[in-house]
Amino acid sequence: MLIVEDEFISRTLLVEILKPYGVCHTATTGCEAVDVLDRAYSVDSHYDLVCLDIMIPDIDGQEVLKKIRRMEASRGIGGRDATRVIITTALDDSCNIIKAFLDGQCDAYLTKPIDSEKLLSHLRYMQLIGEPAHGYSF
Repeated sequence: MLIVEDEFISRTLLVEILKPYGVCHTATTGCEAVDVLDRAYSVDSHYDLVCLDIMIPDIDGQEVLKKIRRMEASRGIGGRDATRVIITTALDDSCNIIKAFLDGQCDAYLTKPIDSEKLLSHLRYMQLIGEPAHGYSF
């Protein structure tokens, strides 16, 4: 999983929520995120999940999302093999939401503060994690 978030507390919260489910890498700028993703693709690997803030330095999250989809398209990656992208942002205006889904093809859009149950629910729906054991959730 790749968490793209420049704000320390939000980044740490996402890591804490997600680390029981797998390895979490982080990036703090759009350029860093694109570099990390490109390196993964260059060795025939990819991230299963990217949690992506919109308001990040260098390249904003909307543009990073478009770059992810272009990198995948150029490598013939799509459908169930595509990276699942969840926008995690403070921006809750309809313009950004529509742009993320239509232009960038995100898989989910969550506004801050991030509700861990909503995030985990999206991951279960995307079949990235299983149901919690014994009815407990993290």
